[in-house]
Amino acid sequence: MKALIVYYSRTGTTKKMAKLIAEEVRREGLEVDLKSVSEAKPEQLLDYDGIIMGSPTYYGSVASELKEFIDKSISIHGKLDGKIGAAFTSSASIGGGNESTILSILEAMLIHGMIIQGDPDSDHYGPVALEKIDKRCTSKCQRFAKRFAKLVKEMRS
Repeated sequence: MKALIVYYSRTGTTKKMAKLIAEEVRREGLEVDLKSVSEAKPEQLLDYDGIIMGSPTYYGSVASELKEFIDKSISIHGKLDGKIGAAFTSSASIGGGNESTILSILEAMLIHGMIIQGDPDSDHYGPVALEKIDKRCTSKCQRFAKRFAKLVKEMRS
C-alpha cells in the first residue's frame, strides 16, 4: 500500500510537518512518497491508496501553489473515488484560519470522492503547527499519521 504526501512550504515549517508525518506513516508499514507541490503532477495521485496534502495558511486559506495543483486535478476528476485523503497546515497564530485551510483541502478531496476521517481527540480536521514544530504539533502529527495509515490498511485490504 502506498501513500503520497504533497505539500507546499515557504518557510520550512510545513515541509517539516510533511517529513514527520511521512516517517510515522512509514513506521506503520506503508510505502510513502514525499513531494513538494512543484515536484508533483495531478496524474500521479492515481498511483496511491492514500493522499495527504499540506499547506501553510495564508489569509485563512490554502497557499496558491497547492490550490493550483488542486485545481489542475480536475483532469482526473472521478478517478480518486474511494482513495483515502487527509490534510494538515501551519500558521502564525491560533486564530489564523487553520481550520478553514484544512477544510478547503478536504472539500476538494470530498468532491473527488475520497474518504476522509476526522479525529474526535483534537486537531479534528488535521494537525496544525503554530509558528513552529513543538511537542504538541509532533504528537498530533504522529497520531494523525498512525490513524491515516490504519485507515488506508483497513480500506485497502
